[in-house]
Amino acid sequence: MQFKKKSKIKLAIPTASMPDIIFMLLIFFMVATVIRQYSGLKVKLPEAAKVQKLKVSKRHISTIWVDKNNNVVMDDIPVKNIKTLRNLAYQKLVADPQLIISIKADKLAKMSIINDVHQELRKANTLRVNYSALPGEF
Repeated sequence: MQFKKKSKIKLAIPTASMPDIIFMLLIFFMVATVIRQYSGLKVKLPEAAKVQKLKVSKRHISTIWVDKNNNVVMDDIPVKNIKTLRNLAYQKLVADPQLIISIKADKLAKMSIINDVHQELRKANTLRVNYSALPGEF
């Protein structure tokens, strides 16, 4: 009596469409992912009688935050010494000649630190400065 050999079934995963699937997933995650921008320090902006929105692309705007504890942050870089703000502003101005500095200062921040920030920006020749405020009623 002769036994028939069982034929071995090869289990194979089809890999022909694997690169297509990988690239589809890659594109999906690239489109679906939101890159979170730095939101700065916690500041309570002062109110102003007349507020005007800048008509410039956000990529030409660099933001300086000043909180009530006199902490200064430019974009995402904490400024420990106010003198280093000049170099940061100058480097950004060289990289983008259309640069506008937007100062978001807390309404309880001391005017002396805001004046120091403004003086350092003037020394760096970044003369296009915007002060951010909330619209208010007066």
